[in-house]
Amino acid sequence: MASDHYDVIVIGTGAGGGTLAHRLASTGKRVLLLERGDYLPRERDNWDSSAVFVRAKYRAPEFWYDKDDNAFPPEVNYYVGGNTKFYGAALFRLRPEDFGELRHHDGVSPAWPLDYTDMEPYYSRAEQLYLVHGHHGEDPTEGPASAPYPFPPVEHEPRIQQLSDDLEKNGLHPFHLPIGVNLTQDEHGRAAHGSACIRCDRVDGFPCLLGAKSDAQVICVDPALEHDNITMLTNADVRRLETDPTGATVTGVVAELDGGTTTFRADIVVVACGAVNSALLLLRSASDRHPDGLANSSGVVGRNYMRHNNLALMAVSKEPNPTAFQKTLALHDWYLGADDWDYPLGGIQMLGKSDATQIHGEAPRWAGAVAPDMPFEVIAHHAVDFWLCGEDLPQPDNRVTIGTDGNVRLTMDEKNNIAGLKRLRHKLQGMLGKLGMHEHHLLPHSLYLHKGMPIGATAHQAGTVRFGSDPQTSALDINCKAHDVDNLYVVDTSFFPSIGAVNPSLTAIANALRVGDHLAARLG
Repeated sequence: MASDHYDVIVIGTGAGGGTLAHRLASTGKRVLLLERGDYLPRERDNWDSSAVFVRAKYRAPEFWYDKDDNAFPPEVNYYVGGNTKFYGAALFRLRPEDFGELRHHDGVSPAWPLDYTDMEPYYSRAEQLYLVHGHHGEDPTEGPASAPYPFPPVEHEPRIQQLSDDLEKNGLHPFHLPIGVNLTQDEHGRAAHGSACIRCDRVDGFPCLLGAKSDAQVICVDPALEHDNITMLTNADVRRLETDPTGATVTGVVAELDGGTTTFRADIVVVACGAVNSALLLLRSASDRHPDGLANSSGVVGRNYMRHNNLALMAVSKEPNPTAFQKTLALHDWYLGADDWDYPLGGIQMLGKSDATQIHGEAPRWAGAVAPDMPFEVIAHHAVDFWLCGEDLPQPDNRVTIGTDGNVRLTMDEKNNIAGLKRLRHKLQGMLGKLGMHEHHLLPHSLYLHKGMPIGATAHQAGTVRFGSDPQTSALDINCKAHDVDNLYVVDTSFFPSIGAVNPSLTAIANALRVGDHLAARLG
């Protein structure tokens, strides 16, 4: 069965696809959104740690396989809004240096085919669109900004303010973490602590029951659907793309829908399924003209998979930490290097606050690490949670493939470029006593975001359909159009040549706006 013809089909509704649909809504062009999942139900379990972290209720019920054929559950969610439904809404820009060649201990982070100044106007637009709270100029590593954040930073609660003060006393430069949330403002224009969102700690890793987190569904998809020219179909699992006999034009988008198979058609097709699933879709779309997968004459599709080198860690404060909204502080003093290390280490930011359920889930791994007679509720009341993020480097052999059995296989070197992250942890560990923490209680929080297996930590996936100016070494051109196919674009984190050491969401959003401008011009 064939559908009507559209101007644009966008496959996926996350940070890339959802934002692109929002950008195109005002053009009047007919746009079809195809989403593999459905709307995430609004229910009490949205904010229940046991449901979200222990039982992984909302995680996709699928398994991928590592290089040794061991099955693992990936950290993916299929809902309208994509993985932004569960992200922490930390919306950082890449540093200017991240766009150039940057030498690390274990190799080189390659340069992008554009630089920070090319992306900067779109970063500013993305921050306005996603209601980012922050203050440009606090972070010594950030690049120049052409516009202030639309909202002032979310103020630290007392224990985090003390942490910020103690970091400054030690000669460091903590700053307010840029975060996308819809908060009420007080009479002075400051983010108030009176809204329901700010009273809870259910931002990092949880879907927002109130719709107060700036996710792609709330910010982009729902407003786009108010336009008559935007249509969305949910539970539409796109399986392959078909081309004309020359292989130069996509002519059909084949999806499983309502128990059958439907082919949709459009002048332009945009893939935005996430770095792994976008690569898989192109690989599944192999044909006589594209024997190694669609848009893959370079052989890079599925390769150079990156996912950051991350550590979620819990410290134990000597004083209680009654903070409700903890995710307000970050530290980048060692992002590009340190006095005792010539290579980048990465960044530190706060996580959402641990609760007794999460700590109970970690208890078998933490046995003996904290006082065995201390109740979980007491530990939770003293917990201070950190996220350490180091850069993963692109390697051709870090890749996603489809086995002859049809299973998804993810091959990667989990120890790639981790020396800087280890030093970053050592920096934090060495400061605990000066920050009012128990010095020997810096505990790995592997339950956070279902990180039972390191390879399963796929939240920051990127790099599998990289863009560039050379068709021999990249799949996409600078506008994220496939070199090999005239009407095919990829607009998610797949296009990243490198990933930096900050959350990739804002860069994906900004790039979707950039490509959206290009498509609007192309469509006339």
